[in-house]
Amino acid sequence: MKSRHFLSIADVPQDDLLEIFSTTEQQKRRLAAEGRLEPVLRGRSLAMLFEKPSLRTRVSFEVAMTQLGGHVTTLGQNEVSLGQRESVADFARALSRYVDVIAARVFKHAHVVEMARESRVPVINALSDYTHPCQALADLWTVREHKGKWEGLKLVFVGDGNNVARSLAFLCSRLGLRFGLVGPADYAFDDASVRKIHARATHPRFAFEMGPDPKKVLRGADVVYTDVWASMGQESERELRRKAFAPYQLNARLLKSARPGAIVMHCLPAHRGEEITDDVIDGPRSVVFDQAENRLHTQRALLSLLVK
Repeated sequence: MKSRHFLSIADVPQDDLLEIFSTTEQQKRRLAAEGRLEPVLRGRSLAMLFEKPSLRTRVSFEVAMTQLGGHVTTLGQNEVSLGQRESVADFARALSRYVDVIAARVFKHAHVVEMARESRVPVINALSDYTHPCQALADLWTVREHKGKWEGLKLVFVGDGNNVARSLAFLCSRLGLRFGLVGPADYAFDDASVRKIHARATHPRFAFEMGPDPKKVLRGADVVYTDVWASMGQESERELRRKAFAPYQLNARLLKSARPGAIVMHCLPAHRGEEITDDVIDGPRSVVFDQAENRLHTQRALLSLLVK
């Protein structure tokens, strides 16, 4: 793997992405067959910083590192007070002298960029306000497992043009899926994001669609994806967003606009009865918990390739 850090799908070379997925497949198959993996990271340490609460990110990274024979140190915002107790640069310079890799779940994308610039070791963006690349890896691997391919499929994100949606668009543009974003116009991707999605696209079969009409954008969708309407840090906007996104609830009626065999995705946690209904998230077309499991498998592959 040529990449030194993993901050955004848009910045990762195509060969590196394919190597991550190939390693994911190999490790997942071996773990299922033998119940263990080679401890290729024995004696290595991962430090994780959490400015936001976490279930899937924390547990999947900890278990992944353990399965590879490594050690994990977890830091909360109360211990670090990133950018307040000390500068982001000083934090990264000091921490990178103790560990072999850093994963940071932060509010500001600029903070993981600065960490990577100052760190002696690889830095992984475990979530920022701009992008969530680790989630996108797990999501597209799940699509591959259920659909058997990427090229020519259509993935539609229903809701806010947030960090998850942006990461999915970047990855679809590299793997040959068509990507659609449907939701209120005020919450669509900004012009800069659209330009970057097109500028970083490398696959000739990629296509991009964005608009407020669910029936139009969902037409031909093989994958229908949604997320919470108000993410962490947007609590003050919750009532405003709830009204704006109410017509975009992923329910049985809305799902009829997609292909009959379309699968349903959600990155969790879900606000059941709000952005998605129980019958859809628990229904036969849902692969939501396969996504959650695949966070472990794709991040384990990423760690094994980044840590030399």
